[in-house]
Amino acid sequence: MPKFLRCTPIALLAAANALPWASTAVQAEEAFAPRWSFANVSINYLDWSDGTEERTADNAAKGDFFYLELEGGVGFDWGEFYGFYDFENPQNETREEDGRDNRRSAAKVTSHIYLGETPFSLYFHVYDFRDYGYDSEEQDRVVGLGYRHTFDNGLWFKPFLGKAWVESQSGGYSGENGYMLGWVLGYDFEAFGENLSLTNWHEQTFGRDDDYLARNYVNGSAGSVGTNGAVALWWHPVEAITTGVQYRYSDNKLGTADHYQNAMIYTLKYNFL
Repeated sequence: MPKFLRCTPIALLAAANALPWASTAVQAEEAFAPRWSFANVSINYLDWSDGTEERTADNAAKGDFFYLELEGGVGFDWGEFYGFYDFENPQNETREEDGRDNRRSAAKVTSHIYLGETPFSLYFHVYDFRDYGYDSEEQDRVVGLGYRHTFDNGLWFKPFLGKAWVESQSGGYSGENGYMLGWVLGYDFEAFGENLSLTNWHEQTFGRDDDYLARNYVNGSAGSVGTNGAVALWWHPVEAITTGVQYRYSDNKLGTADHYQNAMIYTLKYNFL
């Protein structure tokens, strides 16, 4: 064994700096050392409003459901990544009316690759949705520019703007699909001696392809502009537990044309990282 491998940490660092390959290894290790990270698993119940269920009864009908979610994120000096995987209706394998598979899944990965020391970034976004009962699979992809800013009061804001594509594995439209403007933001605060936070994610699609709008919606063609997002209030009673309520909103999205959709989501998370 080389002698320097039996040295003290200080001597080891000195020896490493003297060897080009060792210095490169140290730099690589530092580059991939997370500056922050989190991960959680949660159980969620999404409750569509009565108005939404009435408006969509014959237009990509919406029904309440449970879903399990695995969520996490990590940040480095050069970029950051976020993702989740949802498994919907895990307790209910078949639809009552026709016996079709009632389970669905949704997954999303986003990333900001920092452009040097600036607040700008290259933004990448992939969203994958699968409805097993209808053998439907669609994947949305966005490539563009992002921005990051944290205000003096602690509010952080990360907007993005990108070109969108869609890929369908079930006979729907595949190809370029306009643009997406969106953001995520968050704010941590204390009230009544409790740790709370507000978050919002929002996506605005525009300039979507006419063929996509005609083929991917249930009851006629949708408008070219689509709205999708949620506003949430979170309570952190202890480090390992987060619970909260989200207001979910959507328009000209989720398979329903020309109707606003809204729901409440009730969530209990276990934070394991």
